[in-house]
Amino acid sequence: MNKKLDQQAADNIRALAVAMVEKANSGHPGGPMGGADFMHILYSEFFNFDPTDMEWPFRDRFFMDAGHLSTLMYAQYYLLGNYAKDDVANFRQWGSITPGHPEVDVKRGIENTSGPLGQGHTMGVGAAIAAKFLQARFGDWMNHKIYGFISDGGIQEEISQGAGRIAGHLGLSNFIMFFDSNDIQLSTSTDEVTTEDTAMKYEAWGWKVVTIDGHNHDEIRKALQDANAETEKPTLIIGKTIMGKGCVAADGSMFEGHCELHGQPIGHTGADYAKTMENLGADTEKPFDIYPEVEAFYKDILAQKTAQAAEKKAEINAWRSANPALAEKLDFFFSGQLPELDFSAIEQKPGVASRVASSTVLGYLAENVENMIVSSADLSNSDKTDGFLKKSHALKKGDFSGGFLQAGVAELTMASIANGIALHGGIIPVVATFFVFSDYMKPAIRLSGIQELPVKYVWTHDAFRVGEDGPTHQPIEQEAQIRLLEKLKNHSGKPSFLALRPADAAETSVAWKMALENTTTPSGLILSRQNIKDVPAQGDSRYNEALAAEKGGYLVKEVENPDVVLIANGSEVSTLVAAAEILENENGLKVNIASVISEGVFRLQSKEYQNSVIPKNKPLFGLTAGLPVNLEGLVGDAGKVFGLDHFGYSAPAGVLDEKFGFTGPQVSQQVLEYLKAYNN
Repeated sequence: MNKKLDQQAADNIRALAVAMVEKANSGHPGGPMGGADFMHILYSEFFNFDPTDMEWPFRDRFFMDAGHLSTLMYAQYYLLGNYAKDDVANFRQWGSITPGHPEVDVKRGIENTSGPLGQGHTMGVGAAIAAKFLQARFGDWMNHKIYGFISDGGIQEEISQGAGRIAGHLGLSNFIMFFDSNDIQLSTSTDEVTTEDTAMKYEAWGWKVVTIDGHNHDEIRKALQDANAETEKPTLIIGKTIMGKGCVAADGSMFEGHCELHGQPIGHTGADYAKTMENLGADTEKPFDIYPEVEAFYKDILAQKTAQAAEKKAEINAWRSANPALAEKLDFFFSGQLPELDFSAIEQKPGVASRVASSTVLGYLAENVENMIVSSADLSNSDKTDGFLKKSHALKKGDFSGGFLQAGVAELTMASIANGIALHGGIIPVVATFFVFSDYMKPAIRLSGIQELPVKYVWTHDAFRVGEDGPTHQPIEQEAQIRLLEKLKNHSGKPSFLALRPADAAETSVAWKMALENTTTPSGLILSRQNIKDVPAQGDSRYNEALAAEKGGYLVKEVENPDVVLIANGSEVSTLVAAAEILENENGLKVNIASVISEGVFRLQSKEYQNSVIPKNKPLFGLTAGLPVNLEGLVGDAGKVFGLDHFGYSAPAGVLDEKFGFTGPQVSQQVLEYLKAYNN
C-alpha cells in the first residue's frame, strides 16, 4: 500500500465529482466527496473483475443505491478506464453516457439503474441470491461477491426493512454493503428525522455489522477483509463520513459537513470551487484530468486485475474440463434461452380459474426449467404459485438448492429482488401477489421496464370478483395503470411492459408461453380468482386457437359481416360469449367476439390484421371489469365500453356480477342499447 497515492486517488475522485457537478450546474457533490475513500480502496484492492471483459459472468458486482452519487461511480470508473475525459466532462448532458442517475451499462461497470432510494441495494440482495442459487448447482468456485452502497435515505426507505430481513434470514454472506453515514441528507441533518440505532437494527436481522471511520483507509481495508472472510452473514460496514469532505471556503477555512453541500454545485454554497479544487490537488484549468501519479497507479491496478481474472478463468476452465455437462448447462443458463417446452402438452382442467391454470403451468415449469426462482408475498397457496413450490422447495440459509423464495409480506422488496436476480443473469425470476397489491410494487415494476428486465409478474384476484374481501382487495384501476406501461416505450423503442390477461385456461398456457419467450421486457399475467367458463373452441383444439393470442388479440367467435363486435379480455370474454348467445338466439344479431389479451402486442400487428379483428366500420362494444379506459382505445369514439367507475363492495362474487351489470343477460341489454344509439 502507498498511503500518499491512496490519498491522491481519493482526492482525485473528489475533485472529479466536484468538477462534474460544477460544469453541469446540477448534481450532488457532497456525498461523492465523502464516499471517495471507500470506493478507491474497494476497487483498487478488493473488487474482482476483468478490465478486458467487463461482462464476465463471474465478476464481483457493485450495486449503487444512492443514485444521486453517480459522479462517485463515474469518477472511479474513469480512473479504471471505463469512461473518457469527455464523458465525465459532459455529465448530465444530452447524448452523454453519464446521466444524472446511473443507468445500467455493464460494459462500463454500471450494474443497475438507481435513483429511487432503497431499490438499488435491494437489487443487490437479489443478485446475491442469484449467485448463491448458481453456486449451489455449479460449485464453490463460483464465489464472487456482491457489493452495495447505501446512504441515509436508502436506510430510511421502507424497502430497506424487507431487504435487510431477507438478506439476514437467508445468510447472504456474499453480500457486503457500505453505509455512507454522514449524518446529512438533502434538506435536514439525519437527527431531525431519526433516532434509531442502525447497527442494532441490522444485527437483529442477522447481519454482521462494523462501524468505522469512512475516511481511514486502514479501517476500510480491515472491514473489507473481514467481510470477505465472513461465511454466515451479510455484512454492513457503517462508514462514518463527512459530507463534502475536502471543501474549502474562499477564506481558506474548511467548509465540510454542511447540508447545503448535498444537492447543488459547491460554488452555490459557502464553499469556494477554486479553493476546493486546489485543496484536492486539482488544476482548475484542467479539472477533468487524472493526476499523473494516480494514472500510473491505476495502470498497474488494471494489470493486476487482468492477471487475477486470468487466474480465476483458468480455475474455471479446469472445472469446465472436469465437468463438461455442468459447464454446458451453466452456459445455457446464462444464454437466456429456454429449454424445449411443449405448452400444448399441459393438460388443463375445464372451467378453472386462470390462477389455477397458471398453477398447472408452473408445475410443468418446475419440472422442465431448472434456472427459475419463483417468489410469492406470503400468498403461494392463494396466488397458486404453490404449483411450482410443490415440485421444488424453498431457499434457506445454507441451502439454495431449491427454487422458491418465500419473501413474506413485502411486495416491493420481492419485486426489486427479482430485478436484481435478472440483472445478475442466469436465472428467470417470477414474483406473485394479488393484483390489487401491484400498487405496492409499482416503483420496482417501473425499474423493470426502464432496465428492460424479463421479470415475470403473476397477479391473481384480478377484479371485483374477489368478492367478500371488499373494496380494499378488489382491483378496479390497476389494469389501467399496468396497461399504460404497454403504451410507454423503453429506450430500445419497444413497449416497456407486456401485460397479459388471459380469457381461460388455454389462453393462460399461451400467456405463460408469451411471458417466458419475452426476454427483453418485463411481463405480467393478470389472473382470476373465480372459475371461468372456457371459451368454446371453433375447431378441434382450443389451445391451438388460443395461440392466436400471441398477436395480442384475435377473434374467438367469428361470423361473416357481423352486426356488432364485442371486445374484452380475461374473464369478461366468457361473459360476452353468454351475451352473444342471447343476442343471436333472441335478437337475430350476428356477433363477433375479440379477446385482446394485450393491447400493446395487438398494436404491433399490421393495420390489416388489427382491422380484421376490430373493424372500424362496425359497431364496437367493450366489456371490462376495470375502468372503461382499458378498452376505449380499441373501440374508438363511435364505440361503447361498459366498465366500472367506482370501487367495489363486500359481497359474494355472483352477487356483485348481478349488482354491477356483468351477467350475460345484462350485457346483452347494454349491447342492444348501444346499437340503438349507434344506428340512430
